[in-house]
This record gives sequence, structure tokens and C-alpha cells, in this order.
Amino acid sequence: MTEYWRLSAAEIATRVKNRDLSAGEVIASSLQRLQQVNPKINAVVQEMPEQALAAARALDDRIAAGEAVGALAGVPVTIKVNIDQQGCANTNGIRIQQDLVAQQDSPVVTNLLNAGAIIVGRTNTPAFSMRWFTRNSLHGHTLNPRNALITPGGSSGGGAASVAAGICAIGHGTDIAGSIRYPAYACGLHGIRPSLGRVPAVNLSLPDRHIGAQLTAVSGPMARSIEDLRLGLEAMSAASPLDPWWAPVPLEQSPLPKRAALCIAPDGLQVSWEVEAALREASRQLGEAGWEVTEVETPPMREAMQLQLLLWMSEYAYNGGEAVRREDDPDANFVYAQLCENCPTPTMESLMEALQQRVGLARAWQLFLTEYPLLLCPVSGEPPFPDQLDVESAQSFHRVLQAQMTQIALPLMGMPAISVATGDSMKVPMGVQLVAARFREDILFAAAADIEARNPPLEISDPD
Repeated sequence: MTEYWRLSAAEIATRVKNRDLSAGEVIASSLQRLQQVNPKINAVVQEMPEQALAAARALDDRIAAGEAVGALAGVPVTIKVNIDQQGCANTNGIRIQQDLVAQQDSPVVTNLLNAGAIIVGRTNTPAFSMRWFTRNSLHGHTLNPRNALITPGGSSGGGAASVAAGICAIGHGTDIAGSIRYPAYACGLHGIRPSLGRVPAVNLSLPDRHIGAQLTAVSGPMARSIEDLRLGLEAMSAASPLDPWWAPVPLEQSPLPKRAALCIAPDGLQVSWEVEAALREASRQLGEAGWEVTEVETPPMREAMQLQLLLWMSEYAYNGGEAVRREDDPDANFVYAQLCENCPTPTMESLMEALQQRVGLARAWQLFLTEYPLLLCPVSGEPPFPDQLDVESAQSFHRVLQAQMTQIALPLMGMPAISVATGDSMKVPMGVQLVAARFREDILFAAAADIEARNPPLEISDPD
């Protein structure tokens, strides 16, 4: 069988719409790749071959009848198991939700389907989507197809691993503290955390989330090219009345000066030599592409990190950690205990103060990104961690937490950020993070494309 799974999303959609290639052929090839590599990495924890092939046949019939189809026609995609998909359990990686079957799709799933994408499976996440590693007692352990000794990232580690291994062209992820950007970094991909309000998403199988998650949790894509990443975000961003936070803001806006800020160690972050080398090379590449890059300090990140942790943990503390105790997942128990150690128990007063301080920080960042429309900074203070490092000891957890400051801090202000893969360092993927003002994803894509053009194309990895 021809290896159509090697094609980009853009090429698949173009060839399927032109009837140069059928969606059925593409999906059959993708499913064959899934069968070949998934047993080795456990990225997809619910396969759906019959549904995928039926959807592909229906799409081919529509094209043959002359009907218009979407921008992702025939493109194989995966959905993270913490998002509602009709007829599927929204497990969020926990046994206590394994029978929570969604009665309707989340808007982000609806939007992908309306764009012609074909869902080939649902991907793994850590218990409660609460780590930068991917292992749980329900679905098991996901490995990084590029290097099994390092984390595939989390919480969207299954989605990133499925894209890196060629199971799909675009992987869906969610991000409240780095869960798109970090798996993309660890698996040698590109991944974008959109602005709050860009992508509509809601899980009607569950009660609405509390204010912290409402303000900071988003859905977005991971892919092997910036072009595919943009196609994925455009498809996911279609309007939906189900999400009151969705905003009708065009993706392409007025051009801004090509002026970028470089910050190697924001707010005193300890940065490894590999991370600094990747940032300085990306800065050079941006300069070569016509960007004026200035090395400066950023507005506060450490304060934003602590406030974001408080908002994140308030969702669990509201019920006294009952769900964590009921699930009794060893990793989740340890991680939750460590997060509680590193974040005081939220109170009404501390929550109100955090929301007030958030506005001041958002203002400071808005002013900064008015002067510098683009920020270049670390994805993490370290290269991708050894797998399961965070649960080895309290000290190792603290090391991981501190290195992830940019992952945790930036969502507090609702800004978009993109993790751009830049190559390997001693067989470990490396990358950089780009940040822009709210709803200026177009700036991120432009700068990311400039970096991408000056690095080798991202290859699909064979887990062997």
C-alpha cells in the first residue's frame, strides 16, 4: 500500500479535493500505519477504523457528486480523550470517567468534521490531564516515538506522539499549563496554544468548569509543518454558540512592524546551554528574515506562574481533591500532593486577589507586546525531560515545575503562543517558543514560518 500517511495535511486536502487521491486511500494508509506503530508507543487508546473508513467513503461520495468540502478534506486527525466526541467516553485518563459517554460532539470536534477531517482515533493523556508526562492507570503509558527515554510531553502526549509517528497529520490537544506546547516540543513538532476565545470548546458531558479553567484552558492543533498547523487552527476556530467565550476575531489582521524581543531567561529562569543555543540560533534566523530582534527582559512571569497554579489548583481544591482520591492513580496522587505543596490552598480571598492581579499582569504584557509584537523565549528551561522524572522524588518534581515556568505563566494572560521545533540536540528534540498579543496568531505563524524555512523539514519517526 502506498504510504499516504507520509503526506502533509495540506497536500492530502488538495489532492483529495482534486480527486487525484481518494479519502478512502488516505485513511486506509493511516490506519495501516496506526496498526504498525501504535502498539509500540500507545499513543491512540481508542481506535475507530470502521467509523473512519465510513467517513472517508461518505466524503469521497460528496466530492464525486460535486459538493464543496472543507479545507481538511480527507486529512486524518486524532482527538484527545478529554474532549467530548459523540458515542465515545470522555475519560480524561481516569477510571472514574470510563463510562462517561458523550451524547454530542464538542464544538472543536464538530469544526474539524465540518472541515472534512477524518478522526482515526482518540489519544492518551495523564490522569486528569495534570502532568507533562503521559501515563495513567486506565490507558497505560505513552512513549515518545522519537526517543523512548524522554517524555512525549503531557498532557497531550498521545496526540503529539501520534503526529510524530505518522498516524495522523494533525493532532488535537488542550493547553492550560503547556499541554500543547510542551508535547510538541518533546516530540519534535509545532504546536499552538491559541488565544482564549479563538477556538470554541465545551464538554457537555460534564458540569461547566470553574473560573480558573474558563479563563486559561484552550484547544489547539499540533502538526509537522506550520502550514498544517495553520490549517488545523483555522478549521478548529469556526463559530459555535455553545461556547460563550468564543470571539469573532479574524485570524489575519493588519500587519505590524517585524520587531521581536528575545528573552533567554525570563524572570530569572534557569536555562540549559542547549536551550540558550536554540534561542540564539532562532534569533539569528529571524534577523536573517528581516526581523529586528532586541534582547530585553519581559514583564513578570514568576508571579503569573504562581497565580496560574492557584487558579489551576482551585478547581481541584473546590472539592477538596475528592476526585483525585477516588481515582487513586499513583502518579496523580503524587503530582497532586506536590502541586499542593507548591501552591497554598486557595481561599476566597486569595482567589479574588489572583483574579485582580491577573488584570494588571495582562495589562503589562499587552503594553510589552505593543512595543514588541513578537517575543522569542524558552519553551522550557531544559531539553525534554527523562520520562517519568516528575514522580521520582519531591526534588525531581520541583526541578520539572521550575523549568516549566513559561508553560504555566503565559496562559494566565490569555495570549497565544507557539512551540516551534528547531532540530535535535544529541537525539533529543529542541525548539523555541513564540508569543504574541491576544488574537495575533497571524504574527506567530509568520515568524514560525521564517524559522521553519531555515531548518530541515520535520520527519516522521519510526518508534524502532
